Amino acid sequence: MLKRSYLKKIAFIMLGAAICTFGVHNIHQRTDITEGGIIGLMLLLEHWLGIPSAVLTPILDITCYAMAWRCFGGKFIMISIISTIFVSLFYELWSLLPYMLPDLSAMPPLAALIGGLFVGTGTGLILRQGGSGGGDDALALTISRLSGWKLASAYLICDIVVLTLSLSYISPARVACSVLTVYVSSNAIDKVKNFRRPAERLACPLPEER
Repeated sequence: MLKRSYLKKIAFIMLGAAICTFGVHNIHQRTDITEGGIIGLMLLLEHWLGIPSAVLTPILDITCYAMAWRCFGGKFIMISIISTIFVSLFYELWSLLPYMLPDLSAMPPLAALIGGLFVGTGTGLILRQGGSGGGDDALALTISRLSGWKLASAYLICDIVVLTLSLSYISPARVACSVLTVYVSSNAIDKVKNFRRPAERLACPLPEER
């Protein structure tokens, strides 16, 4: 039973990584919708300070994971390592294949909406397994745990702060689309992560979140 449960957890992590990266590659990157969170902060610092993303990304991710480790322990970090590996593998896989969705570059709001649903659903599946797919997920989980805020609020606040700073080098129209996609994705993450079937809600009701 333990082995079966472990394999099921791995399968859902793989599915979540596949869905999230599929949306980022086929929608966000193709339509040039910028990101909030750690990715957006990395792009901001790279633009203004000239520090290469290859240097910034591991520093920012390690910092976020270090904070998460103090709140969630070593098991969280181990699952997150597995999740991060699958995320990287699926990014590489999609980059080797032709685009699989219509080009939505002429419809940025629609691209932001659909892309946010892909990212939110995939990331939510990963978080349900007790890990995270990157430093921004770990940061949002830590903020949610320490502040008592809903996870969607923690994601949204982090992203809005970064996107507001990004106005210093990105047009307001592009940032507006990014705000839409992070709003959709943060709420989708919260819904998927905390989803309970009716029988589960009766057996184990979730505590109220502020």
